[in-house]
Amino acid sequence: MSDNLSFSAVLRVQRLQPLIGAEVSGLDLREPLSAAHREQIRALLLRHKVLVFRDQPIDRQQHLAFAAEFGAVYDHPTTAKPEGAQPGIDLISAVEARRRVKKLQYGAWHTDTSWDVRPVLGGILRAIHVPEVGGDTVWVDAAQVYAGLPDDLKETIDRLHLVHDHHKALQQAGVNQPIVAHPLVRTHPETGETVLYANFLQNPSILGWEPAASEALLERLRREVTRPEFQVRVSWRKDSIVFWDNRATLHYAVQNYGDFPRVMERVLVASDDIPHRKVATPA
Repeated sequence: MSDNLSFSAVLRVQRLQPLIGAEVSGLDLREPLSAAHREQIRALLLRHKVLVFRDQPIDRQQHLAFAAEFGAVYDHPTTAKPEGAQPGIDLISAVEARRRVKKLQYGAWHTDTSWDVRPVLGGILRAIHVPEVGGDTVWVDAAQVYAGLPDDLKETIDRLHLVHDHHKALQQAGVNQPIVAHPLVRTHPETGETVLYANFLQNPSILGWEPAASEALLERLRREVTRPEFQVRVSWRKDSIVFWDNRATLHYAVQNYGDFPRVMERVLVASDDIPHRKVATPA
């Protein structure tokens, strides 16, 4: 398969890693997408899971419009918002993150809104103010992670549920929602891939397990997620945009840029899918 894939004379695609990630060029995202390009981008998202668009000086309205091509815009109830921004624009600010910093037992590998009954389809992150060097974001292909697990570990986790506890922050935001547990191994609703579905950011615990056993299993899984063979690392430049499939990946924001006031803006695309595990029935 060629590394340079072309769906048309305009849309050009360059793979970033063999298993995950592609850079898409030939589009001006300030303009509405054609129906053909919308379907091509959706197909590329399912195939590569992380799409990078460079040199796209879009504004907030255009950011929202691009996201809306792929589903309803999701209004996150607890993420900070830029001053004066329309609903659906999230502020991803290093200054805000440092203000709310907490010690993380498992690091920051996560999938967005896993605490919701219907987690989002994907996210579209736009670089606003980024350091010259550092502040990369790393995505990992969670289907490849699952496929690479030893059989005994697959057997252990295949029918487990993981608790995603964002309850305190939701309560503070006035959102009354119970704590959610989703399958630790889910089926991707469009590709049918089997995906490790874990969030190491939000007080994760295995449903029904003793804390020590739960923590030990999650630490073992976290180590599997960190394998670079399954990852793509994106270095940000101003006006870069990344669209990722939140159902198929975990991501990690690298915090190696000191006190630089890194600023990103994000729009999430909603989904009707409730994470589930489709188990093949005997013939």
